[in-house]
Amino acid sequence: MGKPTGFLEIPRETPTRRPVSERLHDYLEVYNPMPVEALQAQGARCMDCGIPFCHQGCPLGNLIPDWNDLVYRDHWPAALDRLHLTNNFPEFTGKLCPAPCEASCVLGINSDAVTIKQIEASIIERAWAEGWVQPQPPKVRTGKSVAVIGSGPAGLATAQQLARAGHAVTVFERADRIGGLLRYGIPDFKMEKRHLDRRLQQMEAEGVVFRTGVDVGVDVTGEELLATYDAVCLCAGATQPRDLKIPGRELAGVEFAMDYLPLQNKRVAGDAIADDKFITAKDKHVVIIGGGDTGADCLGTAHRQGCKSVHQFEIVPRPPEDRTPANPWPQWSNVFRVSSAHEEGGVREFSINTKRFVGTTRVEAVETVRVELKPGPDGRPTFVEIPGTTQVYPADLVLLAMGFSGPERRPLYEQLGVAFDKMGNVQADSWRRTNAGRVYAAGDAARGQSLIVWAIAEGRHVAHTIDLDLMGETLLPRSLDFGNLARPFA
Repeated sequence: MGKPTGFLEIPRETPTRRPVSERLHDYLEVYNPMPVEALQAQGARCMDCGIPFCHQGCPLGNLIPDWNDLVYRDHWPAALDRLHLTNNFPEFTGKLCPAPCEASCVLGINSDAVTIKQIEASIIERAWAEGWVQPQPPKVRTGKSVAVIGSGPAGLATAQQLARAGHAVTVFERADRIGGLLRYGIPDFKMEKRHLDRRLQQMEAEGVVFRTGVDVGVDVTGEELLATYDAVCLCAGATQPRDLKIPGRELAGVEFAMDYLPLQNKRVAGDAIADDKFITAKDKHVVIIGGGDTGADCLGTAHRQGCKSVHQFEIVPRPPEDRTPANPWPQWSNVFRVSSAHEEGGVREFSINTKRFVGTTRVEAVETVRVELKPGPDGRPTFVEIPGTTQVYPADLVLLAMGFSGPERRPLYEQLGVAFDKMGNVQADSWRRTNAGRVYAAGDAARGQSLIVWAIAEGRHVAHTIDLDLMGETLLPRSLDFGNLARPFA
């Protein structure tokens, strides 16, 4: 605990955002850094709560009260050590995680939670600036080799942990750059790619080999992987987008979010993409179907591309401003939130269902109807259309951002002989072993679409299992050691 009365005296403070009029003209990050004095004051708000429920909220089991106290006391290198004990990539989570730790903060019972996420992000940013983050190559090589398929946060965490344990690790990525959704799914205004690149340089110095442009299962078969490597870990994510199969779906201009977002990221990176291959919102009426993070990413991108108008649809009702009795602390708070992209403009529509796309060869409009939740025949809530609420919205571009239904069915999975569970994910036990010998799975590929913090936790967890199986013993941490993680992995 930093200051015993800090939580009584100091209000919650979060970083300021760059002015909308400024940031809409670039793809730089939205948030300004917080002054050191402000961060130390926020660290002082971390109270002596007895049982830190922020641990319960964090899938990584981050030692949050420890580094809050160390920041307050100006012991930044020690705070970095605590941060890296449980999280390989705090710069990713500090920028992209929705912070379930803050929703579980004990102070949040009757006040504003501690500003945990910003303190985390600030520790690692200062560490990079001061040169405290250095490669950690192993002192001894084991002679064992591991292939990691996919270079998103789960794959990168798996690779870094195993490389530091002394194994020869090769990460395969079918895209032209390493990073998975961190590279091509997250807009630069949320995380500039320099944060990713410097971490990849660290991993290369630790011995990780990255192979891009390799479609594993086609360019390299599963049989070849098993013949070459001692273990194979599937971390290819849940990249099968949910479709909306309604009349007019075949019209040009109805696009998946993940066909839209990567193109802008490539242009920001300096790639030359022909106009006829580029999907843009410039001078268009845009409709985004899906109210989650991916939808917000599309919203911010459409603003920067110069759209005429943009509507974002969500079928569920508008969340309340505050917690309801049915959503008590320390559960994730299902309340109305305004992201930086929403602050920039656009109209959010709740309790709305899309009925059909209207047009001849290209989409021209979207027909919708309002819905409400009512108990169905089985007693479960179901969406019921409200008569007389049909409405047509102009739309030159429709972006489907309704989440993902699991991993794509790639030839690799059949070649390796892995099974799938009833949800369509790669079937793996609580240790993340699959039914196929020497084949493991972690991250969204095994648990379904989830948070970046879960992906990193699973990568660390499966690395423990692989190291244990290869060597008979391991010093790598196992995520199940962190209390509540036993339930989701079981």
